[in-house]
Amino acid sequence: MAQSKLWTAAPEWAVYPLGLLPAVDLFVRAFSNALGADPLRVLENGLGEWALRFLILGLAVTPLLRFGRINLVKYRRAFGLVAFIYVVLHLSVYLALDKQFFWSEIGKDIIKRPYITIGMAAFLMLVPLAATSNRFSIRKLGSMGWRKLHRLVYPAVLAGALHYLLLVKAWPPEPIIYLAIVVALLAVRRIKPARRARQAA
Repeated sequence: MAQSKLWTAAPEWAVYPLGLLPAVDLFVRAFSNALGADPLRVLENGLGEWALRFLILGLAVTPLLRFGRINLVKYRRAFGLVAFIYVVLHLSVYLALDKQFFWSEIGKDIIKRPYITIGMAAFLMLVPLAATSNRFSIRKLGSMGWRKLHRLVYPAVLAGALHYLLLVKAWPPEPIIYLAIVVALLAVRRIKPARRARQAA
């Protein structure tokens, strides 16, 4: 019981300033010319990686509760919104700093580069989730409708992991590990009900 209380001691709002500290650090280092030889790439990729981390953290809330008795449910919405903020920052850097709002070039990238196509698809799936992450939307959509809509998080996280994997050309271990974690978390969510069904039979 003491361990359970420890995990829920911090208020939900604390996730936002703490979760966005890496973004502040990245932007400060970017404006201080402290991100190496290719600061734009480091900034863009760093923001995207933190987005994926928080998406994975949100996806891990249920398995952590089931198998580790770690209750982070009250922080799940905050994890998702922080992840979306990172996605918006990641996309903004790409649009404004990388492509400088040359929409024809952006359109060509979306069509010709699979990792950008997949990344844009992930963003579009996350938009309605972020827009409805509030009590008003739950009341308007109904609990069942809201839950069905928010199942979009599963393909969105998977698309985000694939986006990261295809982005890097040398295939370092990090994106492979992230993709493996996402696949494992999605698999756990499907295996658990089947196990319960067998036990009931």
